[in-house]
Amino acid sequence: MALFRKEKNKYPKFPDGDYVPVLKCSICNGEQVLCAKDNTGHLHELMLIRFPEEFDDYCRHNGIDPDSIDKVY
Repeated sequence: MALFRKEKNKYPKFPDGDYVPVLKCSICNGEQVLCAKDNTGHLHELMLIRFPEEFDDYCRHNGIDPDSIDKVY
């Protein structure tokens, strides 16, 4: 319940334009970050994926197919 504060959107909006969703994965500790990759190859970090459910919810919220997302190490 938000009496005195505005509730935030749980998931950030995927940017408009020529961006491709990518999952940046760490080899060392298994950390995964959802990123937007532009045509120059620069990665814009959107959110840290802590649970697989968060990733599925984000994809469903933004209309992205989770199977089409590439992993970058």
